[in-house]
Amino acid sequence: MASITKTNAMRILEKEGIPYQLYHYDGDTFVDGVSAAAKIGKPCEMVYKTLVTISANKNIHVFVIPVGKELHLKKAAKAVGEKSIAMLPAAQITQVTGYIKGGCSPVGMKKRYATVMDRSAQALDTIICSAGKRGMQMELSPRALAGLIGAGFADVVIGDETGS
Repeated sequence: MASITKTNAMRILEKEGIPYQLYHYDGDTFVDGVSAAAKIGKPCEMVYKTLVTISANKNIHVFVIPVGKELHLKKAAKAVGEKSIAMLPAAQITQVTGYIKGGCSPVGMKKRYATVMDRSAQALDTIICSAGKRGMQMELSPRALAGLIGAGFADVVIGDETGS
């Protein structure tokens, strides 16, 4: 196996003493999260994607949700105290986060943004998310990840309605 260049996300985890397991696959082109899960042989329920949103008053918010789910914009806005939010245009991802689409990690963005992880992560011992480069995923404790990035947990995906 060729030597792996550590990403900013990996360096931060190591500096903080947070254990993680690295997975990689050919990341030359963008693949959706469900395909990424298949490429590393892990169930979709434990692989999470990092989504970046923007509010009407230009606040950036980050959401970490299962790859097989969609962000519920109204629930997400409520979770971060905004009237409404929209997905950040893909062309702005690198400028805002320092990462490219398909390689956006919740760890090590240019700035620390308000971040919410879907509550489903709380039921898992580990989740897998981007390590900060296409084709690189890292498995770690969702509680350790939340503590590191200052994230809260909330129901923010479509199809997880609790009687509403």
